[in-house]
This record gives sequence, C-alpha cells and structure tokens, in this order.
Amino acid sequence: MADQPFNALFLCTGNSARSIMAEAILNRVGGGKFRAYSAGSHPKGQVHPETIRLLQSLGYDTSGFRSKSWSEFADPGAPLLDFVFTVCDDAAGETCPVWPGQPMTAHWGVPDPAEAKGNAAEIALAFRDAYRMLNQRIGIFAALPLRSLDQLSLQKKLHEIGNVGRAVEPT
Repeated sequence: MADQPFNALFLCTGNSARSIMAEAILNRVGGGKFRAYSAGSHPKGQVHPETIRLLQSLGYDTSGFRSKSWSEFADPGAPLLDFVFTVCDDAAGETCPVWPGQPMTAHWGVPDPAEAKGNAAEIALAFRDAYRMLNQRIGIFAALPLRSLDQLSLQKKLHEIGNVGRAVEPT
C-alpha cells in the first residue's frame, strides 16, 4: 500500500481552467507519487481554449483533458481520494459530495483566469499567473514528506500552502 500513488482531486466550478491546470501540474511534478484528477460542480463541458494553449506551450499533452462533474468521483468504483483541493472560491463554499476514502481537504483559491477581460495578451497573462500560482503551491505540496507527517501536521501544511503567493494584508 505504501507504494500506491496518492489520489488528488482539484475542484472548481467550471472545470475549464484552474482545476485542469492543477491536474496537469501535479501529474507532471508528482513523479509517480500522485495521480491527479480535476472536476467541477457545474462543469462548462469543455476546457477553456486558453488553458489548452498555455499547457501545450509548456509541453503538456492535453489530449486527455475534459470538463467533467465532480459527481464522477463520488460514484461507486471511483478512485479513492487522498486529497481534495478547491481552487476557486465558489467551489469552496458549495456543499461537496461525500468522497470515498475520507480525503484530506484544503482550499487553494486562485483568481479565475477565464473571467479575465482585455486583449489577448492580457487574457494570456491571467492564465499564466494562475498557472504560476498553482505550480508554486503544487510544487511545495509534492515535496512534502506525506508518509511521515501525522494528520494534524499535514492538514496544517495543506492550509498554509493555500496562502502561498497571495497578497498579504498589511498589519
């Protein structure tokens, strides 16, 4: 069992940008230690074209990505989840299904690049910024000694990672 990869699910409302990016990043940087998935509470039905453009420009194979409902991961036969991360504020506030396996959860909110306005360069920048923030957080997560941390310490670290890269309010 110790050699089994950890299953992580990234949730967002539309499952068209941030959660897809997070799935791609963890599957790449996780080095076989993780199996990442993504889903949405109200999936858009297609991955945002700018998400595909960005991931392809970074050398990801995007052929397997699709926008899907989080209910797929609550069904019998779904992978048992070890971690569930919400990457948008809307999904964090919604009532989630009961996940098989009683995974650890954390909220890693990232501004929605799909809502970006402006010219093509400004929209592309919003997607790169979301990717950068997710990549930073997921890199920290993937480097954690997960099997040697107790649950309370691990949960605390997961929540701390959600604040990495955020602007801090002046005190």
